[in-house]
Amino acid sequence: MQRNFMGAGIAAILILAPGAAWAGHGKPGLWTVTSTIHMDKALPMSPAMTAMMQKKDAKMPMAGEAVTTQMCMTQQDVDADNPPRMTSRQMNCNTKVLSQSASAMTSQTVCHGVMEGMGHSEISWSGNEHYTGSYSFKGTMHGKPNSVSNSFKGDWVKADCGSVKPATAH
Repeated sequence: MQRNFMGAGIAAILILAPGAAWAGHGKPGLWTVTSTIHMDKALPMSPAMTAMMQKKDAKMPMAGEAVTTQMCMTQQDVDADNPPRMTSRQMNCNTKVLSQSASAMTSQTVCHGVMEGMGHSEISWSGNEHYTGSYSFKGTMHGKPNSVSNSFKGDWVKADCGSVKPATAH
């Protein structure tokens, strides 16, 4: 069970950290997001987390493997001035923007619960149709030391999201 949640925490970082890139930037519509995760060791996921990743057309990558997904951003998502929260029954993470300019943002995430620790992200925008960034987390999951990092990039595809549902995270 503990190892399953570790996989869930890493999956949450893989899926949600790139969402922070839209805070106050970008265009509404369909985006292609490519993430590459680096971690201490491969961790299994619970059936529920596996189902969530499949619903988002994502898979748990092997260390260093790039995973590309599509996300639909609403105007509300694009207009947000704060990164999305990463919260579940077992994980509560709050993100604070440390610095922000027209072309870059750095933020810090503090997590409590079964996942304890601190994350740091850096995002750079090239216009409103492309961004690159990185996220790193160091702490513990179920009391065991863990560190994970993620590099990501996003490209706007088109205004119509088609069958891809909005990615708003709460």
